[in-house]
Amino acid sequence: MDLGDTDSVYELFQNGTRLLEDGDCHAAVVPLARARDLDPEKTSIREALDRALCGSRRYSEAAGEFSEIVERAPTNDYALFCLGRSLQLMGRHAEARRPLALASTLRPELADYRHYRDHSRRRAAA
Repeated sequence: MDLGDTDSVYELFQNGTRLLEDGDCHAAVVPLARARDLDPEKTSIREALDRALCGSRRYSEAAGEFSEIVERAPTNDYALFCLGRSLQLMGRHAEARRPLALASTLRPELADYRHYRDHSRRRAAA
């Protein structure tokens, strides 16, 4: 990657996160996906893209992206949590149990992690 690519990746990421912070998740997907394509190893870009995908209700794509992060960083509690939430939001509660349980184990002090873990367990058992 040359310096020009690095600058454009940074600009795309900044533009995408600005849109995301402004609540325009749909628009944020475009620059963040482009930044991810230019620098697929950058976790921060993937996490921002995943937040935009979730905010756009594109849960299947978000789950795929979060799975990529978890594959590279299996102790990333945020990625595990968001993977589980994406699966839950698609109605796949049984599949959501494992990443939510792992996230909750890694960060037991986070009430949201415990809440959604327990919710997933109840829904999967029903």
